[in-house]
Amino acid sequence: MSDLSRPQGPKIIAIANQKGGVGKTTTTINLAAALAEAGSRVLVIDLDPQGNASTGLGIDVEDRKYTTYDLLLDDVPLHDVVMPTVTPNLMIVPATVDLSSADIELMSNEKRSFLLHDSLRQTQMDDFRLDYILIDCPPSLNLLTVNAMIAAHSVLVPLQSEFFALEGLSQLMLTIREVRQTGNKDLRIEGIVLTMFDQRNNLSGAVEQDARDNLGDLVFQTRIPRNVRVSEAPSYAMPVLTYDTTSKGAQAYRALAREVLNKNRVQAA
Repeated sequence: MSDLSRPQGPKIIAIANQKGGVGKTTTTINLAAALAEAGSRVLVIDLDPQGNASTGLGIDVEDRKYTTYDLLLDDVPLHDVVMPTVTPNLMIVPATVDLSSADIELMSNEKRSFLLHDSLRQTQMDDFRLDYILIDCPPSLNLLTVNAMIAAHSVLVPLQSEFFALEGLSQLMLTIREVRQTGNKDLRIEGIVLTMFDQRNNLSGAVEQDARDNLGDLVFQTRIPRNVRVSEAPSYAMPVLTYDTTSKGAQAYRALAREVLNKNRVQAA
């Protein structure tokens, strides 16, 4: 088995927030597309039973012959579950509603928290020559999310620019700390990205100030704006970078990708 902790292995980032509607899947899709556009080879793991990342990247439900469920529970080879998308350099392991029963089925497996970790460290993974793997977690702190955190090198947290946003982070941070203690001591925070930011709204500015005061450099400089093009793109089954490449949303996700790339170049140096 190959070891993805080696310098040339792909960086694995879990995109997580137990609160729904914060832009988690949107960030996964568009950050992946922006990294691919910048020349990285990227794989998205759709770990959300809603399968929205799969839909947003143009994978029809009837085309999802094998899914994350098969990868975790049925030992289906990677070459069968990894699918190309219309975006060059961007691939996906899709999900369907079948994944919703995985939590129950995983409970009887003694390696239940490490199944994704082991799946992503198969020797076959080297064939894809990946630079990044982004895991779109479900909007809950369940066994699937724990699998993602144990498999990942870091966690990226989308934070909606709204009242009480920071309060919801406490349980997520607690889960990350527990995962460090029990299954992945090297797990760290990739960063916090402010989503649905409206610079005309005083509340967005107050949330940003609060986040930067409390979390400092963990907060990315890039803010993802509340942008109609970002909202429309999933209904056309494409990233906003494809749907409207000059929109403010597309520009913001390119800026976020640059921050991620620069941060990881520094750490690799």
